[in-house]
Amino acid sequence: MKIFLLSLFALCIAPAQQLRFGIIGTDTSHAGVFTKTLNEMGQHVVAAFKGGSPDIEESASRVDKYAADLQTNWGVKLVERISDLCPLVDGILLESVDGRPHLAQFREAVQCGKPIFIDKPLASTVEDAKEIDKLAKEKHIPWFSSSSLRYGATAELQSPDSVGAIVWGPGPTEPHHKLEMTWYGIHAIEMIYTLLGPGCSEVSATKSSDEDVLVGRWKDGKLGTVHLQRPYGKFGAVVFLKKNKLLAAPEIAVDYVPLVKEIVTFMQTKKPPVPNAVTLEIFAFMDAAQRSEAAGGKSMPLVQ
Repeated sequence: MKIFLLSLFALCIAPAQQLRFGIIGTDTSHAGVFTKTLNEMGQHVVAAFKGGSPDIEESASRVDKYAADLQTNWGVKLVERISDLCPLVDGILLESVDGRPHLAQFREAVQCGKPIFIDKPLASTVEDAKEIDKLAKEKHIPWFSSSSLRYGATAELQSPDSVGAIVWGPGPTEPHHKLEMTWYGIHAIEMIYTLLGPGCSEVSATKSSDEDVLVGRWKDGKLGTVHLQRPYGKFGAVVFLKKNKLLAAPEIAVDYVPLVKEIVTFMQTKKPPVPNAVTLEIFAFMDAAQRSEAAGGKSMPLVQ
């Protein structure tokens, strides 16, 4: 009996499954931050494909620097092709800062047969986002995509008594991304979806040189407002509750640790913490908002 109890205790304190991760895209600070965080959790990034977009300054000016950091400080092997990651890793982090190549990179990555996390933005267009989901279904590859702003302080504001919310955050755009809010506005839009959940039916939006203001109407009557500030601004949120109560976080710091923990659990269980359908609805939300701005603020339905 004593031996049985000791064995049971050992199982309870056994460390989490150690995984080997591969990175696609070293043109973002997330490559280094995620690598450091994963190593501190007892996981390991073992290989990376540089990628990079020569026509985007934020990519071209950083891809080699961040790749060198991974190689020198973390012992990450740099590979020539995405397919070279396949025998080396248990899961893949698609980190490319540019959303445009995500579909093509995902198309190569699914050949590895491993679960894939796709950093924001999932894609640069609604069409590419849908194609990624379709391809994943065909190849039976689990995936999920999320902003780090979905977790941490934002998640702490969730309430079953919410009747509406206002969130704010940076909203700079990038000219190569046709769906403008995928570049940075997606962070705050993920926040409103964290607080109100899926089920938005229509969006009205207005735009100035300084900000975008989006108002979504949910099917259950809730209203969600998103302020995207330019060139940059801080993150924050207010959640309105029943009986005239509210929850507020005037300034929300970016914290990658909760997201990385979710990534590790996803790689172990193959179950996405953010349903793929919710991620696709977020793209439909951004598309409706952009169509509304083009129509002078007229409310536009989500098309899914």
